[in-house]
Formats: sequence, C-alpha cells, structure tokens
Amino acid sequence: MEFTMIEAGWLSILPPLIAIVLALITKEVYSSLFVGVFSGMLIYAFSTGGSVISATALTFDMMYSKIADNAYMIIFLALLWAVVMLVSRSGGSLAYGKWAGKKIKSKRAATFATSLLGMLIFIDDGFNCLTVGTVMRPITDRLRISREKLAYIIDATAAPVCIIAPVSSWAVAVASEVSDTNGFHAFLSTIPYNFYALMTILMVFVISFTGLDFGPMKKAEEKAFKETQGKEQTEESGDNKGKVIDLVLPILVLIICAILGMAYVGGFFKGVSFSEAIGYNPTAGLSLGAFAGLLTAGILYLPRKLMKPKEFIDCIVSGIGNIVPPMLILILSWTLGGVCRQLIGTGVFISGFVEKSNLPLALLPALIFVIAALMSFSMGTSWGTFGMLIPIVTMICETEGAGGFLIPALGATLAGSVYGDHCSPISDTTILASTGADCKHIRHVETQLPYATLVAIVCAVGYLIAGFAGSPWIAIVAESCLLVGAVMVLGKLGDKIFNRTKTNI
Repeated sequence: MEFTMIEAGWLSILPPLIAIVLALITKEVYSSLFVGVFSGMLIYAFSTGGSVISATALTFDMMYSKIADNAYMIIFLALLWAVVMLVSRSGGSLAYGKWAGKKIKSKRAATFATSLLGMLIFIDDGFNCLTVGTVMRPITDRLRISREKLAYIIDATAAPVCIIAPVSSWAVAVASEVSDTNGFHAFLSTIPYNFYALMTILMVFVISFTGLDFGPMKKAEEKAFKETQGKEQTEESGDNKGKVIDLVLPILVLIICAILGMAYVGGFFKGVSFSEAIGYNPTAGLSLGAFAGLLTAGILYLPRKLMKPKEFIDCIVSGIGNIVPPMLILILSWTLGGVCRQLIGTGVFISGFVEKSNLPLALLPALIFVIAALMSFSMGTSWGTFGMLIPIVTMICETEGAGGFLIPALGATLAGSVYGDHCSPISDTTILASTGADCKHIRHVETQLPYATLVAIVCAVGYLIAGFAGSPWIAIVAESCLLVGAVMVLGKLGDKIFNRTKTNI
C-alpha cells in the first residue's frame, strides 16, 4: 500500500509525544497508542484536504499495511508462545527451576546467569527477549527477584548486544544502510564507538555483581523481596512428570533451527554469505525454528503421555491467545511508527537539525547521539532511526574536513538509536522484554528508564571526549569509571530507603 509523505514541521512530533505522555500519565498503553496514531492521521488528513472520516479510514489502512509487513513476526510470536505454553504445561519449566535451584542459589548468580544467557542469544533481539524470559523466570521468581529487574536485564542484553554482534540481523541491516563499498567493515569499525551498547552491558554486570539498585527499580526489588511471586510454580504445579529435557530440548531445537532457518530463507545454502543470509528475512527463519520447536515438543510429550492430544492442541491455542495483548501493543506501535515515518515526516523534521548544525565538528558525535536518541524514543524504532540518519550522517561527513568523523558519527547514530529503542514505551523490543518477563509493560518502562538514561548521560560525555580526543579508548575508560562510580553512589543512597539484606545478594 502506497502512502505519500508530507512535511508537517513541528506538528510531526506531536503524535509520538502524545502517545508517550499519555502512556506515562495514564499507565494504559492501548488507548495512548491509538490516540497517538489517530492524532497523526488527523494531522495528515487535514493537511491534505481530508476529513475525520478519511483520517479514520487511513488509520486502519496503515494498521493493515503494518500487519501485512510484519506477518512473519506475528506468526513467529504465536508459534513461540505456543512452545512456551507447552513447555510450561509439561512441567519442564518447573523441573528446570528445581534443577537450576541446586546450582543457582543467590540473586547474584541468577542475575549473572540471566545476563550471560541474554548475551549468548545475539541473533535477534525479539527472540532473545522471549527465550531468556521463558527460561529464567522460574528461577528469578523463586529467588524473589522482581519481574521489573528481570525485564530490564532481558532488555539490556537484547538490542545492545545485537547491535555489536557481527553475526546478527542487525549487523546486516546497518551494513546495508552505509553507502560504502564495504558496509560490513564500516559496521565493525563502529563497534568501539557504540558507547551505549558497551556501557549498557557493563551496567548490567555491575548491578548484578554489586546488587545495588536505585530509583523505581529499588522499590520493585523491595516489593519482590517481601513477597513470594511464585507464578510459574503455581501454573505448573498440576503436573510433576516433567523433566529438564522437556524444557531444554524444545528450546535448543528452536534456537538451532531458527539459525538454520534464517540461513535457509536468506539463501545461505545457495551460496549467499551467512551474514547476508540471516539478515534477508530473519522473522521468516525464526518462524521455521519456532515450528521445529513445536514439533519437538509434540514428539517429546505425546508418546510419554505428559499430555493428551486434545490437551496438546488446547495448550497451543491458549499460548497463542496469551500473545494477543502484547501483539495488539506491537501492532499499534508499528502503526504509529508508520504514521511518523511514512506520512508526517517526524524523522525528517528531527534529523534536519543535524544537517543545519553549525557546531564544531568535535561536537558532531555527541549531537548526533542526542538527535538519534530523541528520534528513536519518539518513534519506538532503532532500525527506522538509523535507517533515516545514516544516509544524512554519511553526507555530512563527506564534506571537507569532516571525513575523520564518519565512524564516530555512525557509532553515535547506532548508540542513540538503541538508547531510544531501549527505553521507549512504544518500542517493540521494550514490549517483548516486558512480555518475556511477564511484567506489566508500563512498570518495565518506569523502572528501567533511570538506568538507561544514566548510561545515556555517561555516553554523551564519552562522545564529547571522543570528539576532541579522536579516539574511542580514552572515552571508554572515562565512561566506565564514571558509570561504575555513579552506580555506587546512587546505589548507596538507595540503601537508605531500602535496607537490603546483604546475605540474600
């Protein structure tokens, strides 16, 4: 479906702003997103001589278009949640929780294990969020780690890891945007300058090691410490026949077949390079992997009579039903992103500031980081943000005297894009992280925002240092010291509010 973009000027930032503010005030995402979408359509319709009726029709046209564009994502999520429900109903999660409970006996070990698992699944951020949440939630619940904390760790080891992993769908997407004969080499060169990804990973491990928290996360941890959540155990307590393999094998097959599926769909077995193949249509390959996991569960459970055939099918239907609420949020956020990018030119308006900037070149990486962060936060998409900004940044750095700032500027673009995506309430990754952790979406946004913003502030300082020093390494050392110090100070201040029991960390 074809849409014609207009230049709405400052009005183009109203729809995402309305959606975000309403979501934060009302703590209700569905209506907030729809109001944001409809306000954008009203701006477009009135600017093109339309009416309220045409704005309504356009709203559903855009929604239809986004559902069609993301059909494989919908199929993948439905199949994945069917697998999740089957694993849970079989007793595999409970068995794994009991087994892991003998190995993981402290909050520190659980948060470390969650962080490491998140870093290992670097092929796709959405797959990362749902898989890590499914595997680790029973353990973190038992150790009374808040769902908000689990959601943060999942989110912080999803996009930030994928954006610096050479073998991922993200790497291919970024490389394809760089107008260079060797875009993949340019992507590799940006990794040391992707300060937000690097510092976020450091932040996760510092918090896991020290057990220090601050802000709304502190209160969430206090509540979880006083309460026994036990949701997973309650759901699974009806069947104790499950074994660890009932969890591990379907998930392992899913992961392996997902990677092979992405390679197959992208033409790897016909001579296309692996990195290009997995980036061709990753969600199609992931759907193949999820279906393989579903078949594995059937072969594993039905002959052993862990569940009857009818119960098996009912479980699949129930799992698909559970994904409907977060899927509705995804569809609305995709629609809002489409309105902003395809109709009213939100990204073009914001990115125009970059082109018109007359600031010293040494400030360029820091400025681009801030602009990318604002764009990504407003639109809820990192891919859409760097897709719009990378060509502009490349053109700016082609001017005389600016060539040496290309790689730092590209790194800042990717970093800012990931920050906005990481903490935006309308980001699909944020939605999937809260879904994977079974955490209320708006609570996840509220609790992780101070953490993500602290890292972003430290990174902004780092880009100022890198711009004047001409090297990422001095900035990385300075950022690391600053971030660790800030966490220590804020964490200690937080301990005055929440008297943490040290023996439980």
